[in-house]
Amino acid sequence: MVAIEPGRICVKLMGREAGKKCIIVEVIDKNYVLITGPPSLNKVRRRRANIKHLEVTENKIDIKRGAEDSEIISALEKAGLLDLMKQEVKVNLRLMR
Repeated sequence: MVAIEPGRICVKLMGREAGKKCIIVEVIDKNYVLITGPPSLNKVRRRRANIKHLEVTENKIDIKRGAEDSEIISALEKAGLLDLMKQEVKVNLRLMR
């Protein structure tokens, strides 16, 4: 099982940003996390998200809790994951029910 922690890359499963990748910035409580795209990279705004609406991947970058978008972009460049973040994933909602 992959841990839900700051810096973990996820795929949004629900909402208008479904299929886009995002990064966990902060864990709010047992049900919610703060995520960002960042918006300049893939149009995912910084917002609160339910962990049930995220699919956690094995990829992780090193950021501090509550990091700014510029810090996240530089960490993605350092890890070589910029192209990975721009790719979208096709989400099949019928399989999730």
